Amino acid sequence: MAVVSLDEQEQQDLQDHFDAVVSRHERIEPRDWMPERYRATLVRQIAQHAHSEIIGMQPEGNWITRAPSLRRKAVLLAKVQDEAGHGLYLYSAAETLGVSRAELTEKLVSGQQKYSSIFNYPTLSYADVGTIGWLVDGAAICNQVPLCRTSYGPYGRAMIRVCKEESFHQRQGYELLMTMMSGTDEQRAMVQESVDRFWWPALMMFGPPDDDSPNTAQSMAWGIKRDTNDELRQKFVDMSVPQAERLGVTFPDPELRWNAERGHHDFGRPDWEEFAAVLRGEGPCNAQRLEHRRRAHDDGAWVREAALAYARRESDALEPAAGEGR
Repeated sequence: MAVVSLDEQEQQDLQDHFDAVVSRHERIEPRDWMPERYRATLVRQIAQHAHSEIIGMQPEGNWITRAPSLRRKAVLLAKVQDEAGHGLYLYSAAETLGVSRAELTEKLVSGQQKYSSIFNYPTLSYADVGTIGWLVDGAAICNQVPLCRTSYGPYGRAMIRVCKEESFHQRQGYELLMTMMSGTDEQRAMVQESVDRFWWPALMMFGPPDDDSPNTAQSMAWGIKRDTNDELRQKFVDMSVPQAERLGVTFPDPELRWNAERGHHDFGRPDWEEFAAVLRGEGPCNAQRLEHRRRAHDDGAWVREAALAYARRESDALEPAAGEGR
């Protein structure tokens, strides 16, 4: 038998303990040992999720001042504020892995890290506010509810509150569309046109097909993800079809039909070439979204500097008092 050095044995013991915790569907916590690839995967996924919440404020925030009533303005303003909170929860979860929020923000504005492809599409009409709530937040719920059981503790706990609020956002969006569908012919046409534009990008939110997803298998093995991209996409389609029927809209997919043998809806193939182009930065609003985030970050530099100066002053003021106590 080969002689294993103590360091190698300790490393193996740590790996075995990690594997056992994951296999029991228990939680890995920040102070626990974890493989570097596990940590890096979490940083990438949580950062992308946090970036998506922050960038996702832009397309809906575009309509706050133009919403048709004070009530609708207040609802939309509250929702956008919620998305900001989600980003903060997630950045905080990422920080437990040893990265700073400043580092992640720099990677976002420099294009080194991604956010959800859906937010690179424009909101051309007020109906898009409802469609994003119904379809985009609906897809997010399908994707995020399983993350409440993810293997990394801070991420899973953050997702519990995020999912509760996203569920409310979906209901808000559906209520808005239902109200518009009870209105004029022009309003109903606006809703249908919006659904036509957002249906396929919503399906792409789950990521590429399982066969072309380089990270899914390992993330499933580690318990970071609980379902594959295609499983989540199928669940979303099955959930959305009866909602669309109740709403009175159709989806722009001639292949969409119920398959009694499978017990699921069949549906067409999203345009994965378009998806890849958006990820490369060639979507309708990629440059606009990043430039807006970059400008907001630069404009807020004085606030961050003032907060740090205040924190240093408070810390310096407490030090003499602490010395007197000794």
